[in-house]
Amino acid sequence: MRQFFLITFLAAASVTCNYRNNIQTMTPPIAEKQPHEMTIHGHTRTDNYFWLKERENPEVIKYLEDENAYTAELLSDTKQFQEDLYKEMRARIKEDDESVPYKDNGYFYYTRYEEGKEYKLHCRRKGSMEAPEEVFIDENALAEGHDYFSLGGIEISDDNKVAAFGIDTVSRRLYTIHFKNLETGEMYYETIANCAGGGAWAKDNKTFFYIAKDTETLRTNRIVRHQLGTDVHDDVEVFLEEDETFTCYAWRSKSKDYIFIGSFQTVSSEYQMLDAANPKGEFTIIQPRERDHEYDVSHFGDKLYIVTNWDAKNFRLMETPVSKPGKENWKEVIAHRPETLLENIEIFRNHLVVAERSEGLPQLRIIDQKTGNEHYLDFGEEAYTSYIGTNMDFDTEILRYGYSSLTTPWSTLDYNMKTKEKTLLKEQEVIGDFDRTNYQTERVMVTADDGTQVPMSIVYRKGVKKDGSNPTLLYAYGSYGATMDPYFSSVRLSLLDRGFIYALAHIRGGQEMGRDWYEDGKLLNKKNTFTDFINCGEFLIENNYTTTEGLFAMGGSAGGLLMGAVVNMRPDLWKGVVAAVPFVDVITTMLDESIPLTTGEYDEWGNPNEKEYYDYILSYSPYDNVVAQDYPNMLVTTGLHDSQVQYWEPAKWVAKLRDNKTDDNLLLLHTNMEAGHGGASGRFESLKETAMEYAFMFKLMGIDH
Repeated sequence: MRQFFLITFLAAASVTCNYRNNIQTMTPPIAEKQPHEMTIHGHTRTDNYFWLKERENPEVIKYLEDENAYTAELLSDTKQFQEDLYKEMRARIKEDDESVPYKDNGYFYYTRYEEGKEYKLHCRRKGSMEAPEEVFIDENALAEGHDYFSLGGIEISDDNKVAAFGIDTVSRRLYTIHFKNLETGEMYYETIANCAGGGAWAKDNKTFFYIAKDTETLRTNRIVRHQLGTDVHDDVEVFLEEDETFTCYAWRSKSKDYIFIGSFQTVSSEYQMLDAANPKGEFTIIQPRERDHEYDVSHFGDKLYIVTNWDAKNFRLMETPVSKPGKENWKEVIAHRPETLLENIEIFRNHLVVAERSEGLPQLRIIDQKTGNEHYLDFGEEAYTSYIGTNMDFDTEILRYGYSSLTTPWSTLDYNMKTKEKTLLKEQEVIGDFDRTNYQTERVMVTADDGTQVPMSIVYRKGVKKDGSNPTLLYAYGSYGATMDPYFSSVRLSLLDRGFIYALAHIRGGQEMGRDWYEDGKLLNKKNTFTDFINCGEFLIENNYTTTEGLFAMGGSAGGLLMGAVVNMRPDLWKGVVAAVPFVDVITTMLDESIPLTTGEYDEWGNPNEKEYYDYILSYSPYDNVVAQDYPNMLVTTGLHDSQVQYWEPAKWVAKLRDNKTDDNLLLLHTNMEAGHGGASGRFESLKETAMEYAFMFKLMGIDH
């Protein structure tokens, strides 16, 4: 293994010369410049590639296709390797796999895959797992004839006779709701377009509340009541979210007694409730929305349980009578703790399970509601992820939870909260010669520019020596308070087994270290996200994991913004960068309220209509800060139908980079012409995109098999 690493680095220098010679004989696509001026706050920006927003313009499509052809040509020497990688990654997947069943309303529900099939079969058995199987939804049949397919939210009526579910075949996350009679197998005639997947049944088995979307902004802005078997034109709007910075959703409580409507914004939330037995009644607001007040609600018995940041930055738990839901009646159950983030809860009749986060790691805290005794689950590893699973029953001592780490495949376990006995129900099966003991994990702390200690999780194959000779991939996200916990990936083994080190940087902008961690990486503190990532890269070099000739960076969406920022700030640090669906045209997007999701994100990035935020965003927006300098090798990916980050952002960015960069490194743009933000659908097809990304990095390191 050691010899392989040395050969890899020596070969990389030769390969670099070869591909540079190839580039010199190939002409990259050059997007036409059509200057477009935008003026605000007395400042004018000129965008030469603004015209690439014209989705229906044949010249735009031609440019994207030309970029695809250019990418394919420059990676043509890896074509067979990509196919081999795809087969290798696919071969690790158990194709005829099945999930752990859970019981709900008299049925055991589970999903399974059949060999060779891309999509799931949704199944159930009445009463026990020995009963005959019902395949009530076959995604493969529904996906037939479509380049893309996504099933969104399956909701079963209380009498177990009707399934409501959403289908998206474009990848714009605009679902069409369908209804299926589970007794006859027939579909109801009515369909409801332009929805979010999911919704909520009332107890009458006829009334369904669905979530409608604005087709331009893609904001979920209406909750609508539908009567099964009637014309959708007769549907009744029960709630309209008029505030453009909010989105709304509807769902049924675990108790099944209430239908909730939730309205959410980055720093505020509001809930309404309705007796599920009275679907035509009026919703009651639990606590009116307030600026900087976020809360979540659960129901059990005659109480509501409220997780809230009211006078509690890291959240606390309250309870209140169902009849008096306002916060003036809230009573504290778990106090705020500055060192611990309270994330969510699961309620049982005799126990309360609290999902917390302390010192950057998730914890599951078990509280006996009768005695007050409590304990934490012991996970036995220094870097991992855990989560509360599907727990439909109040009257049980068993907690279903999930667990994974960088070396432990995804696992589903039952935990007896009374006896403290763990039962492993299923561990993701990795086909082949996988042995977790062949891999080593570390958790290190990196000192940021301002002295902050930033956690980083690292995994590599045992035998790796820290002498700077190891190719290394550094990954991060760092926005929206999203935590990036260390988890297992069988796909990632294709990197590790070829000598790569994989590092996951838990940078500010996420919520790994509590609410302050998030707030220190948003709005006017956003640059902390970028410098944290750079500091993590520097740490890997300074501690001899790798060098600048072996360090790669990867991130997607807001993590793609991170990639765009760090290549502008420290282009010399990276051998190569993979930026997936990158949010790089920040200032222009945040000034355009017609673009999906813009208005709801002012509290994440700032509203550039205010000069203070305009100036700050402009100082880091990747597209606006492209300059004449050397950039690292880059692979940029996007989807034509992306609903989150519009395709033109990465397309414009690449066009501007081509015009300004002073190096002859690889700059590749790949657009999936059939997919959106999540890339290709299906469990196998998406592996082809991963194989291309890996082949790009392997090519730069001289690895060809």
